[in-house]
Amino acid sequence: MRAATPRVLAPDFFDRPTPVVARQLLGKFLVRELGGERLAHMITETEAYHGYDDKASHAHRGVTQRNAPMFGPPGSIYVYFTYGMHWMLNLVCGKEGHPGAVLIRGVKEISGPARLTKRLQIDKQLNGQMLSVSSGLWIEDRGVVAKAAHIRKTPRIGIAYAQDWTDKPWRFVFTP
Repeated sequence: MRAATPRVLAPDFFDRPTPVVARQLLGKFLVRELGGERLAHMITETEAYHGYDDKASHAHRGVTQRNAPMFGPPGSIYVYFTYGMHWMLNLVCGKEGHPGAVLIRGVKEISGPARLTKRLQIDKQLNGQMLSVSSGLWIEDRGVVAKAAHIRKTPRIGIAYAQDWTDKPWRFVFTP
């Protein structure tokens, strides 16, 4: 079932615990405006990073210049550079001042967070901005319901260093 009119998600959607938002983003659409063209892709894979205690989170050791956007208002954008060559897109969740973000790992047409940011030209220019039509990056609800039978919950990827946080089932994969 699809909504007749897409609805842009407001910051209050993101003002919830990060694992909840990560799950609820499945089936929503990541929309990017580039050169007057709107590109929309259904979100199919996310990972949650939540709070100071989460040893896999960039915020685990407190605020730094790099992770400061994670402490911002819900619905803001945290983009960071990794491996000296890739940008990663995260959406800030929870209360302002409490670090939390959802990594967008994949969309229906693009697998992998680095391929996603490259294809949609997402880089540091968006870091710290709010998800909105005016920023050129936002999330829409188009009425797709991600049913539990089509969602896998798994441990997050590439965080072996995170000790007891390694096995948290905070990666969500939707197969529409």
